[in-house]
Amino acid sequence: MSSAAAQAYARVASTTSSPRDIEAQALLKAANKLQAIVSDPDASYVQMSEALIYNRKLWTIFLSEAQRDGNPQPMDVRQNIANISIFVLSQTAALQISPQREHFKPLIEINRNIAAGLSGRV
Repeated sequence: MSSAAAQAYARVASTTSSPRDIEAQALLKAANKLQAIVSDPDASYVQMSEALIYNRKLWTIFLSEAQRDGNPQPMDVRQNIANISIFVLSQTAALQISPQREHFKPLIEINRNIAAGLSGRV
């Protein structure tokens, strides 16, 4: 598929997808980036850093949204999202300081499990 065609498809998909689907897709993208680091023993520090930064940005958005006063979710759901976000952000920061491939796996599993829940595949 050409680059232009892929971009056009992505634009259409993002305008027809529900917010939950978009969140699930973003989580899977983060999980796949992290998994690529774990699977590739020759992954560079730059590749590792990019995957961790993407994950950090994504979870920062989730945490910010959970803390937003106008968030329509029940308080217990928002608190759970905030707690998971804080855990993921702290683990991501620790990996940015001291990257250890075996410690990527919990982040990958969290991203995949939450994506599955958002997609209704639990």
